[in-house]
Amino acid sequence: MFSQEVMEMLIKGIGETLYMTLGATIFGYVLGLPMGIIMVTTSKDGIRPNAGVYKVLDVIVNIGRSIPFLILLILLMPLTKAIVGKSYGSTATIVPLVISAAPFIARMVESSLNEVDSGVIEAAKSMGASTMQIITKVMLVEARTSLIVGVTITLGTVLGYSAMAGTIGGGGLGDIAIRYGYYRYQADIMIVTVVLLVVLVQLFQTIGMKLSVRLDKRK
Repeated sequence: MFSQEVMEMLIKGIGETLYMTLGATIFGYVLGLPMGIIMVTTSKDGIRPNAGVYKVLDVIVNIGRSIPFLILLILLMPLTKAIVGKSYGSTATIVPLVISAAPFIARMVESSLNEVDSGVIEAAKSMGASTMQIITKVMLVEARTSLIVGVTITLGTVLGYSAMAGTIGGGGLGDIAIRYGYYRYQADIMIVTVVLLVVLVQLFQTIGMKLSVRLDKRK
């Protein structure tokens, strides 16, 4: 069995992975949610069409989603160092994770809000609801089930990205897998870290799906 030292290292790795995943997802939604909302409202069929604003955000989102995370991780090292004082470790990894996740989140939010029945929006307009009221009290409420499913998908994606960051000392389970499984050829530790990552993804998936089902008014 693993030594006490290895067990403590794995526990610390789980903590760092959760810290990076949850932290990056929260900040990713701080950026991505407003972007997605603005894209929906300014689209051709939106409640406040604005082709210029939509096109700019659409291009930003497409470019952001097109850059592989490992390349983005390296490109953003100077920015990461400027923000947190260093370019390695779990806290530093959150910066590129957020920038990578935000466009992904924006596109998923756009997709979720586009699923809202246009008739419901038109009814809100006819009752004199403002743009902000339509967004907060109609669109976000009606799309909440889909939005929660999106959060679940985002958590799994960000978790996978956090593991990739281990290749350059990003911390967490990915870092342990690289340092021990790859550089030191300790396959047992590599296998354990993979199992732990799978368990975490399944945990996020289970919680997210149960929450979405509970909030789904159609069931």
